[in-house]
Amino acid sequence: MTNLVHVNYAQTGKSKSTNELGMREMQQKAYEGRTAQYLLLKAPPASGKSRALMFIALDKLKNQGIKKVIVAVPEKSIGASFGTTKLKKFGFFADWIPKPKYNLCTPGEEKSKVRAFLSFLASDAQILVCTHATLRFAFDGLDVKTLDNTLVAIDEFHHVSSEGDNILGQVLKSIMTKSNAHIVAMTGSYFRGDSVPVLMPEDEAKFTKVTYTYYQQLNGYEYLKSLGIGYHFYTGRYFKKHPEKEMSALAEVLDENQKTIIHIPSVNSTESSKEKYEEVNHIIDVLGELKYQEETTGVLYIKSHKTGKTLKVADLVNDNPKSRDKISAYLRNVKSVGDIDIIIALGMAKEGFDWPYCQHALTIGYRGSLTEIIQIIGRATRDSNNKTHAQFTNLIAQPDAEDIEVKLSVNNMLKAITASLLMEQVLSPNFKFKLKKEGDDDEKEESQEEDGNTIKIRGFKLPTSQRAKDIIETDLNDLKAKILQDPQMLKAMPGNIEPEVINTVLIPKIIREVYPKLNIEDVEAIRQYVVVDSVIKNSMIEEQGNKKFIRMAGSFVNIDDLHIDLIDQVNPFQKAFEILSKSVTTQVLKLIDEHIQSTKIEMTEEEAILLWPKIKEWVKNNKGEQPNIQAFDHKEKRMAEALIFLRELKRKKELENG
Repeated sequence: MTNLVHVNYAQTGKSKSTNELGMREMQQKAYEGRTAQYLLLKAPPASGKSRALMFIALDKLKNQGIKKVIVAVPEKSIGASFGTTKLKKFGFFADWIPKPKYNLCTPGEEKSKVRAFLSFLASDAQILVCTHATLRFAFDGLDVKTLDNTLVAIDEFHHVSSEGDNILGQVLKSIMTKSNAHIVAMTGSYFRGDSVPVLMPEDEAKFTKVTYTYYQQLNGYEYLKSLGIGYHFYTGRYFKKHPEKEMSALAEVLDENQKTIIHIPSVNSTESSKEKYEEVNHIIDVLGELKYQEETTGVLYIKSHKTGKTLKVADLVNDNPKSRDKISAYLRNVKSVGDIDIIIALGMAKEGFDWPYCQHALTIGYRGSLTEIIQIIGRATRDSNNKTHAQFTNLIAQPDAEDIEVKLSVNNMLKAITASLLMEQVLSPNFKFKLKKEGDDDEKEESQEEDGNTIKIRGFKLPTSQRAKDIIETDLNDLKAKILQDPQMLKAMPGNIEPEVINTVLIPKIIREVYPKLNIEDVEAIRQYVVVDSVIKNSMIEEQGNKKFIRMAGSFVNIDDLHIDLIDQVNPFQKAFEILSKSVTTQVLKLIDEHIQSTKIEMTEEEAILLWPKIKEWVKNNKGEQPNIQAFDHKEKRMAEALIFLRELKRKKELENG
């Protein structure tokens, strides 16, 4: 299967090497911000966030007047990441040694864990590890001032939300407003959420942000050389043979020679059969014949249909506590490549799950959360000597004309494609953009010589406020996620809207909705940065002699001749339509087109005025004939709609002046 996204990395080893204190590159960067009262750490899976927190917390305990540290993780299994860790032998001044009685990520009743939490606050112990749930329950009725001079560290911070019914969000806000506690928030995702922000802007502004990109992490690995992201569209059931094919969709994309995590669909998705245990059985049937299940570990031994070899399979879908505990304990102690071959999961094995040997994350069913996608991809991007390539594959059901949920299926496909576009940008190196002034042709700036990723653009607008600069520096991917998932943008995605309308009408509209307090100049500066960054990252840059050329919208442009007006004429998401047209059948593409047409974007005066020069040019090129509202060509039809809109607007204004 052809990947929609394929990124190669340099294998520099930089992100894995350590300094004299035993810190890796990301951890050094995080440690530089250790004195901040509120610190937000965005770094990809496997970059060492757990240990980064240990370094920061120990410094706060020794040098910053902090008396206690509370670490909250989303689920019990992740608590193991914060167990006793010898740091002194690598050069740090102290070891991380939480007392066993205050590691609350162990089996037991929630009430006893809350009692242990409260007893910790009254004791002389310094470190406690608990789940998000324990923190929430313990906080109920707690005097917040009790947390004065305490560091509260929240792992997988994207679980927090500013929404009223998000209890963890309320806990965080209360801690910030009613105590002098320090907070370290950590997340392996680049996205705060798909619709509701984690923090309100005024609270978020209080955090010092440390961002370590996916590209920095993967480019600095020793073994992993490339990462692929692919989507596979199918009809019928993913585990059943298609009438026109010899195998099921699952069998087509599942390579038993690759260490694989299979995430079955959510029971609420169209891909689900609604019977999760039966789906596990179907997957086992696709793999081969179940021989036996080992009593002590819970590992399933399956004889492969294809090769006859025995596959070791872990079932994390089974809800039986004893069975789940057995197999979870086994997976935590995996030490070699041969210990497990395939893991089947539903909600588990996403965040914080560490299986370095995993080569393929195979996800069945559309994932509406970009946060979830990046977490799942992270399962396969650990660096390990058994792999040079990591793969993420998403099996998604194609829309069916007979299906009453065709609208939902179309939206899911569009969102899946846009997610892949965003992931391509997240996984690629970052560029810096500057205004190109007169005379710049004859001189090279030092920064350009240093990083090689600085591009100068004529007419480029720079932000004026610190807030706008911070958004560009740390929140660009968050903003792109909101733009790509916006309902109007999804309708524009298949290329039926002029690029200038997308770039100069729709995108700034969304920016104004996300950041309502920004002034006009900063909205325009951020808009330009979003558009330029997206266009450049979806284009090809080639060197010929001592000159660089960029391929945008099918033509090569000298990189020295780039102007913002030229870039605004390129659809930054054109690749989405190209992906769709290559990945699905003509019939499915027609279904998508019909859906888009039935829910087309309403015309605005801003768009109509922008289209007016194109209408005049179109009339001139077609010997005076006006664009036809019944045309098959989307752009001609849109111009005809704009013409009708402008005529109606003119009529209304004449009546008003009349």
